[in-house]
Amino acid sequence: MTHIIQFENVGLRYGTGAETLSDITFSLVQGGFYFLTGPSGAGKTSLLKLLYLAQRPSRGLIRLFGDDMVTMPRDKLPLYRRRIGVVFQDFRLVPHLSAFDNVALPLRVAGASDQDIEQPVREMLQWVGLGDRASARPATLSGGEQQRVAIARAVITRPDVLIADEPTGNVDPDMATRLLRLFDALNQLGTTIITATHDLHLLSRIPHAQIMRLADGGLPDPTGTLRNPPAREPRA
Repeated sequence: MTHIIQFENVGLRYGTGAETLSDITFSLVQGGFYFLTGPSGAGKTSLLKLLYLAQRPSRGLIRLFGDDMVTMPRDKLPLYRRRIGVVFQDFRLVPHLSAFDNVALPLRVAGASDQDIEQPVREMLQWVGLGDRASARPATLSGGEQQRVAIARAVITRPDVLIADEPTGNVDPDMATRLLRLFDALNQLGTTIITATHDLHLLSRIPHAQIMRLADGGLPDPTGTLRNPPAREPRA
């Protein structure tokens, strides 16, 4: 069993304040599907930043793909980031590019030719229900449409790890189910999926997924994960 991500006693502090994350320890298996849940302010976004290498921890050890990211020289980090697809909560689409060119961007950065880009990008846009909006720029798209473009861009290269921050937050339930199926299909091909969500109803949609629950900057469950996620939690 190969662990693609390992955190050992990780802490994160912004400035001189209290730690946002404290003593985070977990291991994620290559090809696993994980939901990250927890109340607002629990530290989910901060944990995601550590996972996609946008932030370094204040202490502890982080290993990705078997290598120590804490001591890794900064100029080497882009090589690892290229293996990670990220769906940001605020989308981060390039405003002057069309939906097609936003989705194609990772392929172009990787050096793919226009001939090799055309078909996969159009198929991906079709899959997320935007086949007829390929030429539209982000400002003309609804929030849900922008979210789908962001997801298409994140998965177009079939990354080793996909990290998604509330990927279904701006789409209707039918599209949320469809997007989860896309994530599950990628997962079946070997991509490790980590999805942060407030929507507890989604947790039962992927029966083989595991749950990581953050609370007050820590993982109450010492193993970091729980099997057999419930369909919903009791109301407070």
